[in-house]
Amino acid sequence: MSEGLSRLPTSGDVKAAARRIHDHVGRTPVLQNEALNERAGANLFLKCENLQLTGSFKIRGATNRLLQIPQDQRAAGVVAFSSGNHAQGVARAARVLNMPALIVMPSDAPRVKVEGVEADGAEIRLYDRNSESREEIAAQEAAARGAVLVPSFDDPFIIAGQGSVGVELGEQMRAAGQQLDHIICCAGGGGLITGLALGYSAFDADTKIWTAEPEQHDDWRRSLASGAPVSNAPGTRSICDAILTPSPGELTWALGKGRLTGGCAVDDDQIRDAMRQAFRHLKLVVEPGGAAALACALHDLPAEARGKNVGIVLSGGNVDPAQFAGIISA
Repeated sequence: MSEGLSRLPTSGDVKAAARRIHDHVGRTPVLQNEALNERAGANLFLKCENLQLTGSFKIRGATNRLLQIPQDQRAAGVVAFSSGNHAQGVARAARVLNMPALIVMPSDAPRVKVEGVEADGAEIRLYDRNSESREEIAAQEAAARGAVLVPSFDDPFIIAGQGSVGVELGEQMRAAGQQLDHIICCAGGGGLITGLALGYSAFDADTKIWTAEPEQHDDWRRSLASGAPVSNAPGTRSICDAILTPSPGELTWALGKGRLTGGCAVDDDQIRDAMRQAFRHLKLVVEPGGAAALACALHDLPAEARGKNVGIVLSGGNVDPAQFAGIISA
């Protein structure tokens, strides 16, 4: 794959990224649970990226992107903008590769995510999400430092790295002698789900892939239904801070419009229920955005997926301890 946004990533790029980052990321487990299967009315296979290094899948794309930077350019470092999980992924990858990193984060980012970035030694620039543009701030900082700007999703290297989830899931299902009829995965900007679609297609091109979103922030579901990208209304909120993007990305929409089957959506109470179920039955800590796919399986499973084998991506586990305690004790 050439530098920059010259073309869309391919399944081959995703497989190459999986090999490239193999020694830098964890291989997360796929779990099953009879109680969850019964509730969903399907056979669920849960890919636990909440157990990944830094607590989410984001380390995959960040590592793949930073490994593309030539050695003689690494001293200038990288700049990224993120509400938390991408920030932690970039901070960790930069530390491992001995590169400086500046992360532009909203002032209301969950404390646990800010602390994760600080722990890896990255510099943080806070901004007001209601009055400042994180994209503008990050671009200015990158230009001033001569640093590489690392987008959170609309970048071919990022997409290919996230897609290693699909390669890994495909390998694990094949080793178990199982095939997935459907996969449900959260969608914010779309880097994970479109990369996953590319990666898993090498194992089964007929598997149907569905987006999972908060019902008031369902730009992917509405975009796929209409055949054109749409945006969410300004100011719409959800507890799913990790997947609240305005609309599908340019690259991710180009990839997703022909590869994703449709969308599912749930409300915040259903997200909270999924978090409780994951903790009760699997003893897992899953953040709100990370629980979106499980919530959709439990509350908005497509009719055609009933009784079928359904992959569920638990994309992250970086949740504020006080918030999590309140949710699971309700």
